Amino acid sequence: MLGTGRFGSCSKMRIVVAPQEFKGTLAAAQAAEAMAEGVRRAMPDAAIDVIPLSDGGPGLIEAIRASRGGAIVAAIVQDPLGRSIEARWLRIEDGIAVIESAQAAGLTLLKEDERNPRITTSFGVGQLIVEALERECKRMIVGLGGSATNDGGCGMVAALGARFLDAAGNDLRPGGAALPALERIDVSCLDPRLGETNVVAAADVTNPLCGPEGASLVYGPQKGASPEMARELDAALLHYGDIVQRDVGVPVLTAPGAGAAGGLGAGLIGFTGAEVRPGFEVVAEAAGLRERLAGADLLLTGEGRLDGQTGYGKAVAGVARLAAECGVRTLIVPGALAPGWEAVLGYTDGVEPVAGSLMTAEEAMARPAETLSMTVERALAGWRRMREAEAGAAAPDGTERV
Repeated sequence: MLGTGRFGSCSKMRIVVAPQEFKGTLAAAQAAEAMAEGVRRAMPDAAIDVIPLSDGGPGLIEAIRASRGGAIVAAIVQDPLGRSIEARWLRIEDGIAVIESAQAAGLTLLKEDERNPRITTSFGVGQLIVEALERECKRMIVGLGGSATNDGGCGMVAALGARFLDAAGNDLRPGGAALPALERIDVSCLDPRLGETNVVAAADVTNPLCGPEGASLVYGPQKGASPEMARELDAALLHYGDIVQRDVGVPVLTAPGAGAAGGLGAGLIGFTGAEVRPGFEVVAEAAGLRERLAGADLLLTGEGRLDGQTGYGKAVAGVARLAAECGVRTLIVPGALAPGWEAVLGYTDGVEPVAGSLMTAEEAMARPAETLSMTVERALAGWRRMREAEAGAAAPDGTERV
């Protein structure tokens, strides 16, 4: 719960509402609107600035569009198993494309029994990049996160014209398991427009391509990899990285963030010259977040689960730290708490989970928008009562002190 100190010097508060997605229940924009509704009920006179956030994973398009506008473009691409699906990307002014890799290669596109990082491909992400090139986009933001793939981005690069060949000169099959057979990479037909395009890879992790902290061993299990499969895929990416350095001249094995999205970061670094940046920073710049926090009284943020990973590149931690730099107090309203959540207490003024003493996690997830809104309303109403009690104690004659 928030402390009882005053936020500002006047009765009308300015509140910034800036959550990321509540994974599995609410998109960032939906969570932001639910939180804003709770503010309206608790503090009808408050001025509310709604800013959906993303750390580079699902929700990136909506987060940037909410602040920058632009047109949603639909394209038919391959999903992680090669099936045709419709994916969306965003085109904003000055020829800037915003692409979510999860739209084409996301884990949520597969049923649980379909998850198999030995065969899943990032080819559809490359198709989205081609679509953006066809529309003369010279700047691209590619969000990495939520992927079902572990192919080092070779599927994406194949869609852009490169060829990954075995000893007999045949193209490799899709998926990470085929990479040990990689003999050479032919980039002679790689789309030349990439040389005139600035690419930013927005990621919430800095993992290397291989090793104990690499793509396969850390994230492979959530994509369906057994421990044995994860070790196999790690060795495959190590071989792939060696061939990329030899044939393309880019040392992706040592590049921070190369392991993001199953090595999609490595593909972007090696073949498009992408710069890997924290996804939260990319969104914060696009939204003008620092300027919008300046002078605010309170930041409300949240995510589905607050845990020990929140502080490592997640949007909730990023916006809370930025608010602290701006002198703005913060209330985090997560769906639930998990081990390690206490680490956020170093950069927030309060935490009020939706699931807790008043309702179970099952009840909260059954009505996510409603219960999130109710939690925000309850937290702010309680703080407001304490604030009014303080004002009354300081003014025995009934005169309000502001």
